[in-house]
Amino acid sequence: MYRSAAMSDSIELQHLAEDDGDEVLRFEQPKQRCRKYPYLGLVLAALSAMFFSLCSAIVKWMSDVNPVALAAYRFIGVLLPTIPILIHQQRPCFPKGKRIMLILRSFTGTTALMLSFYAFRHMPLSDASVIVFSVPVFTSIFARMFLKEPCGWFNVFSVIVTLIGVVLITRPPMIFGNTIASLGDNGQAPEIWGAVAAFSSTLFGANAFVILRALKDVHFSVIMTNFGTFALFQCLIVAYFIGALCLPACGLDRYLIVALAVFSFLGQILLTIALQLEQAGPVAIARSTDIIYAFIWQVLFFEEVPNRFSIIGSILVMSSVILTGLRKWVLTLPFDAPARRRLRFIAKE
Repeated sequence: MYRSAAMSDSIELQHLAEDDGDEVLRFEQPKQRCRKYPYLGLVLAALSAMFFSLCSAIVKWMSDVNPVALAAYRFIGVLLPTIPILIHQQRPCFPKGKRIMLILRSFTGTTALMLSFYAFRHMPLSDASVIVFSVPVFTSIFARMFLKEPCGWFNVFSVIVTLIGVVLITRPPMIFGNTIASLGDNGQAPEIWGAVAAFSSTLFGANAFVILRALKDVHFSVIMTNFGTFALFQCLIVAYFIGALCLPACGLDRYLIVALAVFSFLGQILLTIALQLEQAGPVAIARSTDIIYAFIWQVLFFEEVPNRFSIIGSILVMSSVILTGLRKWVLTLPFDAPARRRLRFIAKE
């Protein structure tokens, strides 16, 4: 049972390329480099988190461009590099028996990204990043519901702690009353919808990872091509109907769109190499630095200082994510490994 859980967790992290749900490219593992620089994988994972957090900051900064339009530009960068790989691999673009799952994966992943972009625009950057980044914690719940995978006390505890953290970040008036400022106070009602979008993005993202587990036998180029094509059309259709389909008139905004694509690509590649050099669990822990970067960009670029409730909520969510990543690592260790014996309470179902 532990080996099965470890395998499924590893598959999840292989596909956890960013808060946008992309898959990672597979290359041969550079074992010699890993032995020479034992912590290189963790460093690259932290750098990957930095680039992805910069993407979030760009989405928040470009207030003149609708988040759905930015998502469409983002998916162009997902699709174009994947088509040559699909052609080179000579894989069927839309294989029989997997079509419904491919469509569902594309829809959930695309919706998760659009909602996260909306959250980045209408919430404090750190708060939105914390909620969106809690995807791995909720994946186990949906895996239990749809794939009948085991879901023990540890997963339930992580979800409860994460939900408490989300409540502290959003501070709904029905719980905190009118004595404590909540998101949406002072006429900033869109922040309430930003919080709803962030949490909805988490749920859609968790379902996307569960579907990816069911598609583990499908080559990544097939998944990426379907994902990029479906996502691009979905974003263009939504942007058209809401009147958000446009190119930025300002030269700086156009440079920022290019930077959005470049940073996404760099974050993708760095995470790919990190997963080749290091196990999935430690990489997930290193990627939690995304939250720290979000706090830095929020103060540095937007001059928004988080309050004590946001800080406490972020610590709770970040702790759940780190413990989830630690558990993934422990489950990959041999049964007689000293670290597994010391942390056996984490590995229990």
